[in-house]
Amino acid sequence: MQAPPSTATAPRILRKPPLPELERIAKSYNLVLSRDDLTSFRNLMDGVLASYRRLDQFAEPTLAVKYPRDAGFRPGASDNRLNAWYWRCSIKGATSGPLAGKKIAIKDNVCVAGIPMMNGSNVLEGYVPDVDATIVTRILDAGGEIVGKAVCEHLCFSGGSHTSDTGPVLNPHDPKRSAGGSSSGSAALVVAGECDMAIGGDQGGSIRIPSCFCGAVGHKPTHGLVPYTGVFPIELTLDHTGPIARTAGDAARLLEVLAGADGLDPRQPAGLRTEAYTKQLTGDARGLRIGIVKEGFGWPNSEPDVDAMVHEAAQRLTRAGATVSEVSIPLHRDGIHIWNAIAVEGATALMVAGNSMGTNWKGHYTTSLLDFYGRSRRVRANDLSETVKLVVLLGQYMQDNYQGRYYAKAQNLARVLRAAYDEALKDADLLLMPTLPLKATLLPAPDASREEYVARALEMISNTCPFDVTGHPAASVPAGMSAGLPVGMMLIGRHWEDGTVLRAADAFQIVG
Repeated sequence: MQAPPSTATAPRILRKPPLPELERIAKSYNLVLSRDDLTSFRNLMDGVLASYRRLDQFAEPTLAVKYPRDAGFRPGASDNRLNAWYWRCSIKGATSGPLAGKKIAIKDNVCVAGIPMMNGSNVLEGYVPDVDATIVTRILDAGGEIVGKAVCEHLCFSGGSHTSDTGPVLNPHDPKRSAGGSSSGSAALVVAGECDMAIGGDQGGSIRIPSCFCGAVGHKPTHGLVPYTGVFPIELTLDHTGPIARTAGDAARLLEVLAGADGLDPRQPAGLRTEAYTKQLTGDARGLRIGIVKEGFGWPNSEPDVDAMVHEAAQRLTRAGATVSEVSIPLHRDGIHIWNAIAVEGATALMVAGNSMGTNWKGHYTTSLLDFYGRSRRVRANDLSETVKLVVLLGQYMQDNYQGRYYAKAQNLARVLRAAYDEALKDADLLLMPTLPLKATLLPAPDASREEYVARALEMISNTCPFDVTGHPAASVPAGMSAGLPVGMMLIGRHWEDGTVLRAADAFQIVG
């Protein structure tokens, strides 16, 4: 095997650690070391530091940038009525393919080479990726045109649309209300007709939440079906990326392009299974057994019109040929508790302390992103959103005082939660419940309390977040309108049966 090519950039100056810095590190690990001890250890580091310096002499393998583009522009307020565009551009790929003629917005947590990426946070402002995420290349290879970056929430840690440092994204049905998050701009732009499709990301519901609040179809794929390579992570076991569109047919078309292994993402298992998702759409739901999950209704913050409309929508699926019955999955009510421990401690370790990349996984590390964010978050820590500060404070406290015990227990219980859904899916092909227990909420005022700010960010995730833990495919499809606002119905399928989920969503949209 040949050595990697030499880097064309000047090598960094890698300094030997000063004794006071080693003393600080020793104390942080409760090591009692004398000055002579520290000097001895410092001298022992020379050989390893030589290896680090050698690494600086190599160019690392990177992600391809196949199609030319210009830098685009930041749109003015008059051209951005929902405040949903972060950046506008026109990147054209292949001249033909399944996405030919389609205009696609990319969530601003996804790397697009040469196009600024903010991920909703001033901490990252000024970063310009040097790589295209795998999904970006696949869209362009399929003939799609990338027309801009959609605003997302601050480091994507909000289900509301009020935490981005570029200002709130407005709901296309009522500008006083939330568009949902964290893929806030993606869903708003699709529903407003400013693009045909969009990329969303989902760790606690962030594809399905804005799709529900805005009235789009948002599909969270089976965990690992779509490569996350080149996308800003939050927690490896929760990270998903996938399509948002106006119809299930368009969502299936985009998923067909995105899905499949890229050999660079450890979230993707060996033997990953894909389908021709568009061919799964038969226009009906004949033969499908659908289980209405009792525990997905009647949450403390459930709105009666939402529960009633989703029950009625489930019955409409019988007109498309499905059979519908009620099922009970008591552990669903505890899914949010399992998610909380994984998300809080996992995000602290990876998204914050790990400078967005962390360690101990094989795959592509976007080092330019890691470098920029790692430096900036230390200098601008006070610019982090209230939701991220909450995660950092609690996540680090739990690690420091309970050694990761609750994260570990939650990951063990995640298998029990998955088994509970899998058991229900033995007698049903799909599960059904409201995507969210409530309709789009009013945006908090600029001077809202921290308590209101956080509540509007996290109050809606009780039905969505369990399926980020278990990895089941789940789609939000518009069930109707109530009081002028969309209501979403969520369909959940077996692992790798994304086509069945989208088939039922498509059939529901056809029967109306």
